Amino acid sequence: MSGAETSTDREEDYRFLHSMLMEKKVHLLFKIHERLRRFEEWSPVPVQEHAASLASELAEELLNQGWREEVKNLFALISKPHFKNFLHVHDAVAQRDFEPVLPPVPDDALEDEEDSVKIVSLVKTIEPLGATIKTDTSTGAIVVARIMRGGAADKSGLIHEGDELKEVNGVSLERRKPKEILPLLLCSEGDVKFKIIPGSSKEDRNTAKVFMRALFDYNPMDDPTVPCKDAAMAFKWGDILQVVSMEDDTWWQARHHGDGSSWASLIPSKQLHEKRIVLQRPKALFKPRRVSPPVPPVTEQADYGAITGIHIAGLRWSFRLGKKSSNRSRKRGQIRRWSYEACSRVCIPTYIEVIPCSSEPKDRRHLVVLAGPSGVGVTELKRRLVISDPDRYGVSVPYTTRERRNQESDGVEYHFVSNQVFEEQLLDHRFVEYGVYKGHYYGTNLDSVHRVMAEGKICLLDLHPSKIKHLYNSKFQPYVVFVKPPGIEELRLTRRRAKFVCDEGSFNMVKIFSEEDFEDMIDSAELLERQYGHLFDKLIVNGDIATSFKQLKMELEKMVEAEVRWVPADWNDSTPTKPWRSCSYLTSWN
Repeated sequence: MSGAETSTDREEDYRFLHSMLMEKKVHLLFKIHERLRRFEEWSPVPVQEHAASLASELAEELLNQGWREEVKNLFALISKPHFKNFLHVHDAVAQRDFEPVLPPVPDDALEDEEDSVKIVSLVKTIEPLGATIKTDTSTGAIVVARIMRGGAADKSGLIHEGDELKEVNGVSLERRKPKEILPLLLCSEGDVKFKIIPGSSKEDRNTAKVFMRALFDYNPMDDPTVPCKDAAMAFKWGDILQVVSMEDDTWWQARHHGDGSSWASLIPSKQLHEKRIVLQRPKALFKPRRVSPPVPPVTEQADYGAITGIHIAGLRWSFRLGKKSSNRSRKRGQIRRWSYEACSRVCIPTYIEVIPCSSEPKDRRHLVVLAGPSGVGVTELKRRLVISDPDRYGVSVPYTTRERRNQESDGVEYHFVSNQVFEEQLLDHRFVEYGVYKGHYYGTNLDSVHRVMAEGKICLLDLHPSKIKHLYNSKFQPYVVFVKPPGIEELRLTRRRAKFVCDEGSFNMVKIFSEEDFEDMIDSAELLERQYGHLFDKLIVNGDIATSFKQLKMELEKMVEAEVRWVPADWNDSTPTKPWRSCSYLTSWN
């Protein structure tokens, strides 16, 4: 049905185009265009520059002649308004009198002003002027606060930061406020004339163009401190921004990468956002403990049987071991105090500089790291990915020093090695993470990661964000997905009867989520995002497991098919020791 409609539409478009091209007027326009091109090649020079005045003199002469029929016709022709306008246009072109004429500078201008005065005329278009103004606190004058890169003012090169505005279209700006000047610009037609006293120009303009990945959401409509809401730009976590000016310590100028915009907008600088977070942090220190409301009845039981790592073939239980049950209650009581104390030491997520990385399809091997707080469902997502497409996704086989059991095979459930071998590789930094359980080592070895990637598969790892640093380089090019819990109300609804693996007693001990588990999960996620947010490529909120899995799989498919990935700029400085680097960096990206 859709194919038939497409064919019909094409036939109608073809008939319309054919009828338009067959119009007589179109053919005449083509002929005129050809004549004009030939005429332009001749480079004609006007014989007279005052044809209109000659026509007036001729009309006076004709009045003294007899009113013969030829004289009447000639007089009527040169007296017609259209003919007179035609001659005026001829004279304007001959005299090259088509440039805009600026009003003369008043004779007393230099006497009234201590500094030189210049008149700037800008043609008004749909493009914004691209400048913000403010009141000088010391003099009360209206001055240009900043020039937006790519705007009309910037392109003209006639208006600069620090210039004092005296008049707009002849209207004095003395004792006016910035908000009163906008109506003057809006009601202007044709061109806008500014009377300006030049300020001290900046010799060195910071025109560095760098790409940044935003690590927070921003909406200028919610920001009371933004100099001009219309000149600011909204963005979301993960957006790629091209920063074109960092001259101002508080407000940078940037544009969204790939949106085709030629002018820049304001965004909060790294320093400004960090200060805001620091000022907000004392409020978090006194965040009250959540009061548990009555739990509503659950009508549907969620299926979270393997939510944090039940061991199936190739999927290992978390190696973050060693927490005893005697410590759990004590640590639970201290988790919030520890979290808030740690806030003073964490890296505040603002922006991270990135560069475009291009890779050939045959070289696209990827390492995907899934991270999140305990109980959020990271291992269940990983398990579903492997089951959904085992030819595309693989997991690294863990290493252990315990004895192999009868039903186990070396390299399938585990790689079984001796204590000496494990400790030697541990000293050689071959383990991404490791732990000790019942006197035996368990760990994820880099060699196991290499084996999965060598097969052309996407290697899936479940790591604590603090361990990502061992893989965070151009050699592995990890794509890091942080899985967040939803709000506590949704947690109560979806996980009230779900079970998860805990680290008390044995590998297979499971328990039901408690209200404190929900609170700990949310607090831990907030802390991890604040500490390691600069490492994450994607954020996924795991409310409903089926929806989250679908979103995760779609994002990974996009990642695999993408011809360009945005990677940290410092990866360009790392030199891999083995041929695992599968991308070339586009240092001259535009």
